[in-house]
Amino acid sequence: MDEIAVLIPCYNEKNTIEKVVKDFKECLPEATVYVYDNNSVDGSDELAKNAGAIVRYEHQQGKGNVIRRMFSEIDAKCYIMVDADDTYPASSAREMVDKVLIDRADMVVGDRLSSTYFKENKRPFHNFGNSLVRNSINSLFKSNIKDIMTGYRAFSYRFVKTFPVLSKGFEIETEMSIHAVDKNMYVENVVIEYKDRPQGSTSKLNTYSDGFKVLRTIMRLYRTYRPSRFFGLVSSILVLLATGFMIPVIIEYIQTGLVPRFPTLIVCGFVVIAAIQSFFSGQILKTIYQKNRQDFEIDLYKITSDFNKKLDKQLEQQ
Repeated sequence: MDEIAVLIPCYNEKNTIEKVVKDFKECLPEATVYVYDNNSVDGSDELAKNAGAIVRYEHQQGKGNVIRRMFSEIDAKCYIMVDADDTYPASSAREMVDKVLIDRADMVVGDRLSSTYFKENKRPFHNFGNSLVRNSINSLFKSNIKDIMTGYRAFSYRFVKTFPVLSKGFEIETEMSIHAVDKNMYVENVVIEYKDRPQGSTSKLNTYSDGFKVLRTIMRLYRTYRPSRFFGLVSSILVLLATGFMIPVIIEYIQTGLVPRFPTLIVCGFVVIAAIQSFFSGQILKTIYQKNRQDFEIDLYKITSDFNKKLDKQLEQQ
């Protein structure tokens, strides 16, 4: 088991990967640096090897697929995940590691938005998107994570080994944040200095398509983790619609004793039935969710016990 594992997903980052590896090896000399190459065609893997990293490969395209492979293959007391584009400072890694190893945080977020991100970032819509995602998640899930989309994070062993990676692409950061909040993990924020990509380095993130995927992921996870609220909201909207269309029918009936708009009455009846179904679906899914939470806590104890056994075995071998 590694003391610290630096995990770097890499896809065509020949201009920056060598520097990123060297910076982290200098700032965290006791760490093992892993670069997971995701079908690069520009020789990024060879540059990473020359810089002293252990290079492995993930052939399924997408950042989520790379992280899934990393988390399943590597055991460490503390994990640092960082992008290969040289936008995050290695100098902040020690503080983030200490929060995991000493303060026992489960996830440490490298917070760009509280420092230089809005000045350094040259893509204005990304500024708006980051703020939108942060405010949406903090409002929906009652959390206080300062930077939802950051690619610079530190994790504990128990977070990594209990995190189910479902996303394939850049929405993985959103999934991590919501998982940590939902599972009552201890989350810390560390303000970091952000700098935009160096000249010649191009972003793999598509502002509109990936932004839409992130928003869709938020709604999907809100439905999964807060089913009573989600389906309760759907139920309330349906009831309001049915009531709005039903009122004129009722008023007309009171005045004339007739119901000339039978189709409206029938549709409103079906909408009310749909609202009732939605409400009780939310209650059933809430019960299932609570049972899953109980099972997760049991699994968490098992993961912690497994971690302690590995540490004991490592100490005996030393």
